[in-house]
Amino acid sequence: MKIMILGADGYLGWPTAVDLAFKKHKLMLVDSYIKRKIMTKMNREPLVKSPTLSTKVRKLNKAGCNVSMANIDCCDFTKLSNIFKKFQPDAVIHFAELPSAPYSMIGNKEAWSTLDNNLHTTLNLIWCVKNIKTDCHIIKLGTMGEYGTPNIDIEEGWLNIKHNNREQRFMYPRQASSLYHTSKIMDTDLLWFYTRMNKIKVTDLMQGPVYGIMNNDFIEANDFQISFAYDDMFGTVLNRFIVQAVAKTPLLVYGSGSQIRGYINIKDTLACISLALENPPASGDMHIHNQFTEQFSVNQLAKKVQKSLKKIDIDVSINKIKNPRIESEKHYYNAKNKNMMNYGLSPTFLNDDIIISIAQYVLKYKKYINKKILKPKTKWA
Repeated sequence: MKIMILGADGYLGWPTAVDLAFKKHKLMLVDSYIKRKIMTKMNREPLVKSPTLSTKVRKLNKAGCNVSMANIDCCDFTKLSNIFKKFQPDAVIHFAELPSAPYSMIGNKEAWSTLDNNLHTTLNLIWCVKNIKTDCHIIKLGTMGEYGTPNIDIEEGWLNIKHNNREQRFMYPRQASSLYHTSKIMDTDLLWFYTRMNKIKVTDLMQGPVYGIMNNDFIEANDFQISFAYDDMFGTVLNRFIVQAVAKTPLLVYGSGSQIRGYINIKDTLACISLALENPPASGDMHIHNQFTEQFSVNQLAKKVQKSLKKIDIDVSINKIKNPRIESEKHYYNAKNKNMMNYGLSPTFLNDDIIISIAQYVLKYKKYINKKILKPKTKWA
């Protein structure tokens, strides 16, 4: 297939590009390095700095892949549509959004930056598809955070309602707890609107927090590490815990630690992307899949890390700190996740070996850990 990946430089974008490139798809990678710029501005950095996307693309092509790239801002409709028109993709994987709830909640400027980037890129992509190639399959990375923590089971995107003896299938209600997650709800609404109005085809992947690293011969041979963030702004909770443990600092649990979410290994994220490509919706239809494999509370994750790392002689304590976020800490949470399993996903479950393997990766680059960014410095405004 001819696949365009927007936001191809990131924690998920780059592994997705490598995975699909070696599956012999023809790729167009797009990124403006906006996340790198924000991380630098906010004094955050990934565990290992990665070369530019252009450098990595050259190596992919030397390895026999068919990959091109464009360093453009997807908020620029003219530039995005020109590339889209030239490449004529069969599918576009949309990662080109600011993926930080804490950043979106700092203040007015950061809030507008999040809304502008995330809605602007999504709308521009929609217009490229509807104006240039309506059979192009949009795969947008959503988030389980769109749903919030409702007191009923979370279905996979849709809910059948019976009211006054009449029935209707509605999109499952969303009520996010950060502006970032609210922007993702708006993305979903935009996509659903244009799916109905212009008969485009969309898959929206409601993904839980991702953890882990990508073990790949190409990445390891060229030392092209993924963008493994571990700070309070861009790092996901399990990755943060493991870095905190390796740095010999306590695991920092926000609030009570009773918050429950659905989690997924990065390997399964790549598998789900491939399954979504292989199972596109019909024109005028929108697939929504809850993309996670297991549910844990933050306390359960912390205890798993503590227990697992004792096997490699890392003893770490668990500290509960005041929650910098505004969120429900004690709540019901039961989300459905059968769609990807029905497509054939063989889930990777979190165990001691996986936690230890991530820790061994972090140990390899231990000297780069910046302890100054381990504690949360941002609070919900």
